[in-house]
Amino acid sequence: MTDHGQNGAQTQTTPLQQQTKQATSMKKQTTIVTAGRDKKHTHGIVNPPVYRASTCLFESHQELKDRNKDPYDRHLYYGRKGTPTHWALMDALMALEGAQAETCMLYPSGLAAVSGAILAVVKAGDHILISDSAYDPTRALAKNFLSRMGVDHTYYDPMIGEDIRDLIRDNTTCILVEAPGSLTFEVQDIPAISRAAHNSGHDICVIMDNTWATALYYQAFDKGVDIVVHAATKYIVGHSDVMLGAAIANKKYTKPLQQATASLGYICSADDAYLALRGLRTLDVRLRQHQENALTIARWLDDHPAVDRILHPAFESCPGHDIWKRDFKGSTGLFSFVMKDGTLDHAAAMVDHMHHFKMGFSWGGYESLILPTDPRHYRQASDFKATGPTFRLHIGLEHTDDLIDDLSDGIDRYLAAIKG
Repeated sequence: MTDHGQNGAQTQTTPLQQQTKQATSMKKQTTIVTAGRDKKHTHGIVNPPVYRASTCLFESHQELKDRNKDPYDRHLYYGRKGTPTHWALMDALMALEGAQAETCMLYPSGLAAVSGAILAVVKAGDHILISDSAYDPTRALAKNFLSRMGVDHTYYDPMIGEDIRDLIRDNTTCILVEAPGSLTFEVQDIPAISRAAHNSGHDICVIMDNTWATALYYQAFDKGVDIVVHAATKYIVGHSDVMLGAAIANKKYTKPLQQATASLGYICSADDAYLALRGLRTLDVRLRQHQENALTIARWLDDHPAVDRILHPAFESCPGHDIWKRDFKGSTGLFSFVMKDGTLDHAAAMVDHMHHFKMGFSWGGYESLILPTDPRHYRQASDFKATGPTFRLHIGLEHTDDLIDDLSDGIDRYLAAIKG
């Protein structure tokens, strides 16, 4: 066996890495509680403490050289290379992703994780494919940064499946997938897209944003994904108080991801890694409650006469519902609904006076959120048809009766605003 080393590099096996590999055979509920405990560094403490460091001291020139033989090994060398707190979180995330996970890198935000993963596999003159339902900051990254450094991009219909092969060029090096899609929740056929990428005759990396489902409800590597990205800010942290990202790669993309991340200087604070690891321990119970509450709210909305349709992967009205049933183990607290009438100009009447639902761009915490939006304005490769505005909800851990009362009053205000 081999150790993935500091940030994932392959070195000699350690007890920690043996534990991580063993964790892949456990039930996921057990893995999130037990993974990432390295007695060598934490001395048997259940929740690894915060190791803050910038400077690490050496007693001799030889010691300095020895600790830097492999830039990714797990020796304290410089704060940016990580500490035992970072390593514990990395190993826990790798264990959740399964046996194909070969390295994990941490970032100061979800967007930083997306950019770090993409920059690990592209160069000037390359072409990438991006789902037309992608997270909006990813679109901005492609337009404002990647295009400036000579990387071309094409948006594709999220429901394209294996037909994505028709969009692959000789210089295509990356396909970015996200399931379900941001705001509109299309569930992509990741296995079909991965097959098309890997059978194309080109060296194409499939990168997936798996923030919505997490590794508990979607095993991305088993579906052909090469690098899995998480905005750990959301469900992994779970308490709306940390900005954090993670990218986990298979063996083929271990070195490129490590090298790009180190060269770009990405790292998160040990305090944030500590909070993320603590949040991770309750991920299973939190997601189950988010799922239950969201389904209750979505069913109520589905029966409301003012609502046109529900965009929730567990509902037949959501594109890719059958794929969700085939590939996913559950759903979470984030979904959207489309109104039958009105415009975004009427949305203020609903959202300005909500008691429990507050507006906010992040999600994944214990609080419920609402965000009015109109996805029709930014689509380039696919049409999003809607009779009225779309409202994205994150259903938190409040009692659903209170949330339904809040939404009911809000929709009444919305309808009154339409009537004038």
